[in-house]
Amino acid sequence: QVQLVESGGGLVQAGGSLGLSCAASGRTFSSYAMGWFRQAPGKEREFVAGVNWSGGRKYYADSVKGRFTISRDNAKNTVYLQMNSLKPEDAAVYYCAASIALVPGATKAEYDYWGQGTQVTVSS
Repeated sequence: QVQLVESGGGLVQAGGSLGLSCAASGRTFSSYAMGWFRQAPGKEREFVAGVNWSGGRKYYADSVKGRFTISRDNAKNTVYLQMNSLKPEDAAVYYCAASIALVPGATKAEYDYWGQGTQVTVSS
């Protein structure tokens, strides 16, 4: 079992940057694909980015491609999301998730463990 704890959320102006971290418990972190999702009020939780177990393969939603970067450090049991050029529409609660699959999926159902979320607010 994996427990995930996100951190790094906060308030940022449009055009600014913010970095999120997700610390995982357990000794098998490197065997999980990891993903970031977000959920804005009144909207469905949506895929943002995913990374495979080694960090060598990364996937992004079209809406964040070129602005967000996902990475992981298996020695630190941590996955990161660097968010640049933030827009008001990026505001949401951001969740990290772990999947036993080899490749990170883009749907909620493909993930087995979830963090509690961290709020990102972008002012215009």
